[in-house]
Amino acid sequence: MRDWLDKYQDDKVRTQMYYAKQGRITEEMQYVAEIENLDPELVRSEIERGRLIIPSNINHINQKPMAIGIASKCKINANIGSSALASDIQGEIDKVDVCLKYGADTIMDLSTGGDLDSIREAVIKHSTVPIGTVPIYQIIHDCGNDINNLNIEVMLKTLEKQAQQGVSYFTIHAGFLLENMPLIAQRKMGIVSRGGSLMASWMMHYHKENPFYEAFDDILDICAKYDVSLSLGDSLRPGCLADASDPAQLNELKVLGELTLKAWEKDVQVMIEGPGHVPINEIERNMKLEREYCHEAPFYILGPLVTDIAAGYDHISSAIGAAVGGWHGCSMLCYVTPKEHLGLPNADDVREGIIAYKIAAHAADIARGRKNATDVDDAMSDARYNFDWNKQFELALDGDRAKEYHDETLPQEVFKEAEFCSMCGPKFCSYKITREIVANHPELEEN
Repeated sequence: MRDWLDKYQDDKVRTQMYYAKQGRITEEMQYVAEIENLDPELVRSEIERGRLIIPSNINHINQKPMAIGIASKCKINANIGSSALASDIQGEIDKVDVCLKYGADTIMDLSTGGDLDSIREAVIKHSTVPIGTVPIYQIIHDCGNDINNLNIEVMLKTLEKQAQQGVSYFTIHAGFLLENMPLIAQRKMGIVSRGGSLMASWMMHYHKENPFYEAFDDILDICAKYDVSLSLGDSLRPGCLADASDPAQLNELKVLGELTLKAWEKDVQVMIEGPGHVPINEIERNMKLEREYCHEAPFYILGPLVTDIAAGYDHISSAIGAAVGGWHGCSMLCYVTPKEHLGLPNADDVREGIIAYKIAAHAADIARGRKNATDVDDAMSDARYNFDWNKQFELALDGDRAKEYHDETLPQEVFKEAEFCSMCGPKFCSYKITREIVANHPELEEN
């Protein structure tokens, strides 16, 4: 693999935003331009403007550059991670393999149990896509699992350690301020963000301001040193439809906009995390407010889930909202698995979540009118009409599943050449009938 930033080792500041501001097109920008079919100067200018990021920690040397922003394809993130009840390094590596196989663009290690440093080290070493974390999980671990032991020194030490390991973006819950605590009591579900709830507990215990907010300049210095992008966390994202777009959520979003400007002053790349649970009719407004409050920084949304009653199928409920959000300008979609709200996802759940979100992201690219977005759809239509089953499997987002379903009833290889499937059989296939009509009536094509 390539050490992308080796040539910049003598530079004091090595972030992609720094180079973009200098008018310099880095190899990362050039690579992104090629795979996204974009002009390199457009990539550079979008990074300089803050509308696009290339999360690329200088210590994750086997990572392939990728872009998150409105000018690029809509991306998806997959969450993995151990818990206090189930921790296994090989299990997390297996999840990484699934993520890479089925096309996750980034991976977040949200481990809360086991040897956190070893798990993260293994995940970063194994992954060719950017790895993100929520550092507060390890900070609590490093504080003896007591949030009241948290202090800025421990917090910064943990952040530096993760940056040294090669984490490419941090979710930092710095926009949740003490003044917003009274708004929480007015909600149906209060705080559903783990990081947000931990910050709330600390602030109320000490009656002090959020330490991530207070130490934000120091955090930026660490990020600039290693080119760690910030994913400014939505501690107050709505956890149910009743809390969507409420004052708590929107007040935090405004603070995230202020922090974005501070980050850009230090050449730190930023994206903004978003809701949550949101009715379909409110999604477009949420996307517009983020662009307004956060100066068009890339928006990274969890879902949003469009109903609260899809337990076991929340990957579907949320993919609906994700497609709408992507259509209206979201840059990256954080997947949801069937286990959402129910348990720790396994490798099969990760697969289901990724494919649901690959569908949503592709649908968003089509809705945006992105150049060549429908080429693969057109190729699939040709393969279907020509009964090219193997080509259909090749083009499908999950070709293994497509072949599996086809072969449940027609497993023999001879049926890969058949002009029918088990749904319609040989006599009632509309494609076959249409082709026969056209073949028997050449005047149709003449007209």
